[in-house]
Amino acid sequence: MKKIVLFITTLLITNTLLMAEDHAKVLFEAKCTSCHMTKRPTSEQFKTIVAPAIMGVMRHVKMQYKNKKEAVNFIVDYTLNPTKEKAICIDTKLEKFGLMLSQKESVTKEEIMIIAEYIYDTYPPTNFRGMGQGNRR
Repeated sequence: MKKIVLFITTLLITNTLLMAEDHAKVLFEAKCTSCHMTKRPTSEQFKTIVAPAIMGVMRHVKMQYKNKKEAVNFIVDYTLNPTKEKAICIDTKLEKFGLMLSQKESVTKEEIMIIAEYIYDTYPPTNFRGMGQGNRR
C-alpha cells in the first residue's frame, strides 16, 4: 500500500511540475517571442529583428549573475523598469536594438517571475556559442 501511495504521489508531483513548465513556456512564447527569437537568427533575419535572441540575452545574464535568484531578480527588474545603466548587453546590441521598452503594460510581475525562471533554466543550450563579439568576457 505504501508503494502505491508513493507512486501516486510521485506521479502527481511530476505532473504538476510538467504543467508548471508548460505554463511557463506558454507565457514566454506569448509575451516574449514576438521580439526575442528562440533560435540564432540567420544573416537575413538579423537585418530585421527587433531584439536580441533569447539565447544571447541569457548568456549575458548568466555571465553577469552567477546564481538563479540574482538572475531572475535582474530579469524581473529590467523587464519592468529598463534603464541604460542596468543593461548588460554589449554596446553594439544597444546601438542596434535600443533600450528595451518597459513591459509593465504587457506582463505582470508574477508572470515575468515565472518566465524568468523558465528562461534561466532553458537558455542558452549547453552547446551555445555566441556570435563573436563579447565572447571572451
